Amino acid sequence: MSEPTAMEHTSAHTIARVLTEALPYIQRFSRKTLVIKYGGNAMVDEELKRGFARDIVLLKQVGMNPVVVHGGGPQIGRMLDQLGKESRFVDGLRVTDRETMDVVQMVLGGLVNKEIVNLINQFGGRAVGLTGKDGGLIRARRLSHRRGAADDPEASEIIDLGHVGEVASIDPAVVHMLDSGDFIPVIAPVGVGEDGAAYNINADLVAGKMAAVLNAEKLILLTNTAGVLDDEGHLLTGLSARQVDELIASGVIHGGMIPKIQCALDAVKSGVRSAHIIDGRVSHAVMLELLTDKGVGTLITG
Repeated sequence: MSEPTAMEHTSAHTIARVLTEALPYIQRFSRKTLVIKYGGNAMVDEELKRGFARDIVLLKQVGMNPVVVHGGGPQIGRMLDQLGKESRFVDGLRVTDRETMDVVQMVLGGLVNKEIVNLINQFGGRAVGLTGKDGGLIRARRLSHRRGAADDPEASEIIDLGHVGEVASIDPAVVHMLDSGDFIPVIAPVGVGEDGAAYNINADLVAGKMAAVLNAEKLILLTNTAGVLDDEGHLLTGLSARQVDELIASGVIHGGMIPKIQCALDAVKSGVRSAHIIDGRVSHAVMLELLTDKGVGTLITG
């Protein structure tokens, strides 16, 4: 057998250092629930998809309980285009008639959900796909969307978005059952109303509510940005809920980041130990955020 080269020695030492750095985090989060919202570039880039699946399997293997909630907006849009049906949005929300809802359920609960499950299982995990309809997991109510001046009802109007909902309640029994059996729940954000109708719900909102109900250690939101940035583009992390409120009030946090940050805030204010907004464009972002000292995103605590 030939002697290992200097490069091989360096690589081996690097692996040992990485594992040593990860050990206290593995110990700290063992048997803890982590709710991970999976979306953005991480869901469409092939290498990132495979890396995410490996990360989830590793987290389960070392004793954590990952629960995946996924989106699928671009995939829904592509399917509607193929079917010749126009996508219509109001303030970023997809108007969802009954025909569109059928497509949403097919894409989220079928194509996207099963692809994620299949990838996790390929790497040795035991993933099970769910929608909010399964086991009464997610009860939904129709979302009333007010357009215009929110503080002046006469200057605004209620827009009917169809089958777009919000979370009314979550019954986590089926998730607890899967966790106890060493399965990995993969949840599509489709809920069911009291009338039995299906509703499409924002995946960030579902993940945040799921984390609160499960008393999760962490809520992790994968995005297409580095995290929360200041006015000069520098990453902000280690933020308290009070600091986040101040950043929103001052306008530093604005635009499309506000719904995500609000979701993270609501989670930590509901008892989730911490929320993370991380860059899903980075390979193995979930592992880097959870198991290394530096991390790859914005950490928010109560």
